[in-house]
Amino acid sequence: MTNIDPFPTLLIIPTGIGCSVGGYAGDAIPAARLLASASECLITHPNVMNGGSLYWSDTNIQYVEGYSLNLFAAGEVFLKPVRQQKVGLLLDAGLESDLKKRHLQVADGCVASLGLNIGPVITTERPIRINLKKGLSGSSWGDIEESDVLLRAAEKLKKAGATAIAVVTRFPDDSDELETKLYRQGNGVDIIAGLEAVISHFLVKHLLIPCAHAPGLAPLPIDYELDPRISGEEIGYTFLQSVLVGLSRAPDLICKSAMKNKANAFLQVKNLLRNQDLGAVVVPQGALGGEAVLSCIERFIPLIVVSNQGVLNVSSTKMRLDHLSGKKNNSILYAENYVEAAGLITALRHGINIKSLRRPINCLKELIDE
Repeated sequence: MTNIDPFPTLLIIPTGIGCSVGGYAGDAIPAARLLASASECLITHPNVMNGGSLYWSDTNIQYVEGYSLNLFAAGEVFLKPVRQQKVGLLLDAGLESDLKKRHLQVADGCVASLGLNIGPVITTERPIRINLKKGLSGSSWGDIEESDVLLRAAEKLKKAGATAIAVVTRFPDDSDELETKLYRQGNGVDIIAGLEAVISHFLVKHLLIPCAHAPGLAPLPIDYELDPRISGEEIGYTFLQSVLVGLSRAPDLICKSAMKNKANAFLQVKNLLRNQDLGAVVVPQGALGGEAVLSCIERFIPLIVVSNQGVLNVSSTKMRLDHLSGKKNNSILYAENYVEAAGLITALRHGINIKSLRRPINCLKELIDE
């Protein structure tokens, strides 16, 4: 049996759009594990891997923040796998003393029990103050009132030697009670997820190091009708542990422009993951309008579109992906679920013609000169 090289695969499940798989507390982790097994190199983002108090560490999974994924897919940055990051912890001054202490205890526990390299720790000079919002589509988002305060604290962490940053900001407890109830019962959108992405995007854009966010919230009363997909958020005082585990081995972000004019640039590139290394990208059917997906479509990287319902409806039909260049596009594949997507990745990785797996199989047609 011949050895088959890893097949770098990008898994995207956008944040805050209520996907059936990946719209809750790390409920896409099993799908990510399956795709990582099929590809032996899965690149995905915190929304997929953060399960509140639950997490999964896999050497075949690269944990890359969403804005970084956009840059990677566009070819503007390369990913450099690492053994360990030094994760700085940025705490919002708006956290109450007990809630702040809970997060510090999580960090201490991750050092003592998991062997992670965490520190330094910094608290912002004043509360960051954030606002939760909801778009017309039903997706969640928001804004940061004291973005300059957040950035200054993050810059200090980087200057002090942090190579990745975990951010904890105080989120309001008085968010829409109906929205929260629907979400906890598996029928709504995570109202805080969109703003979490805004925070991490903002820091990565300015610092170009791995970042991820954990919300600081007071515990909610027990819900006897809780959806299992939410349970990872209900079994601890914080959501920080999964963020710290993810960031601990997040790849470095290497700007393409920084590789120019270096004598050993060629040798360095050989050890990096680049967008042209991608074998496939896996994305929900209604969420095909993101920057990373569009970059992959432009480069004809095989796109595996999975039936995974959310509130967005940017579908392959609306984008006319099946009729690019006026004909069927062979780089667009469809899967009913992530089990089927893993099968498609396995076929692509082993050079098996997808048409040979479907029925009926059409006869070959002879090319006729006109």
